[in-house]
Amino acid sequence: MTKVSARKKRDGAMEVFGMSALFGLILGFMFGVGCAFAVLYTIYMGGYRKALLDSLLADKPSRYLNNLDKVSDKLSRDATKPRES
Repeated sequence: MTKVSARKKRDGAMEVFGMSALFGLILGFMFGVGCAFAVLYTIYMGGYRKALLDSLLADKPSRYLNNLDKVSDKLSRDATKPRES
């Protein structure tokens, strides 16, 4: 095989690899971002939206008040706990 044909063969392989790598990068990015958005949307639709609506009501539901008490108790316990270095 001559030097020229070997170089063409090598360059052609790199060209195919480059296109394949670019295609894989684009697909991976699209699927990764798409899956992340799907998870965030599911969280939003599942409970976060309901929690926001409950927090904006004039008369708070008992479930909201109970959870608010739990959070404030946990925060006060964490504030009094000594920190480890």
